[in-house]
Amino acid sequence: MSVNSDNMSKPEMRAHFKEMREGLTKDFRRSLDFEIESRLLCSEEYSKADVIFTYVSLDPEPDTLGIIYAAFANGKKVAVPKCEGKGAMEFYFIKSQSDLVKGKFGISEPDTAKCKKAIPTENSLCIVPGLSFDAKGYRLGRGGGYYDRFLKDFKGKTAGLCYNSFLKLSLPKESFDVPVDIIVTENFLREVKV
Repeated sequence: MSVNSDNMSKPEMRAHFKEMREGLTKDFRRSLDFEIESRLLCSEEYSKADVIFTYVSLDPEPDTLGIIYAAFANGKKVAVPKCEGKGAMEFYFIKSQSDLVKGKFGISEPDTAKCKKAIPTENSLCIVPGLSFDAKGYRLGRGGGYYDRFLKDFKGKTAGLCYNSFLKLSLPKESFDVPVDIIVTENFLREVKV
């Protein structure tokens, strides 16, 4: 990493990691995404989950569409988020990509006219987006607080998808930040011990 991100503010870090992600070629990202997806799909956390709560990725985020299709093929239910208001989101079950519409921030969201609300159980796995994750499972998100509010009461397992070169030993955190249970990169899947 050519720039020392340790002394940056959160907005500066977000800009730095976004720039890093955009600097990766599509083919290189595709190869990293395949490794991340493979590690997650082979995990105990995925295997035990009845419902996969996941965001629908936007370029250049680690791809989640392969995970969504695999979950459908494996007979699992899939729920994706819809931003409901300031910092609040709800998840809804989808049965195919045709259940998605363009929502807030250009993100694909469930069409709530035809999708039912999903209630998490202990047998759920939530895939959490982040620009960067640290050794304790804390993340640098987009800054809206949507996931921290949702994860506060989430009873299942959580997984952060991240490119290995975007990991930090430590990230700045707030009292309301919720760490993930596992981090998945192209190089490893690691349970987080807080």
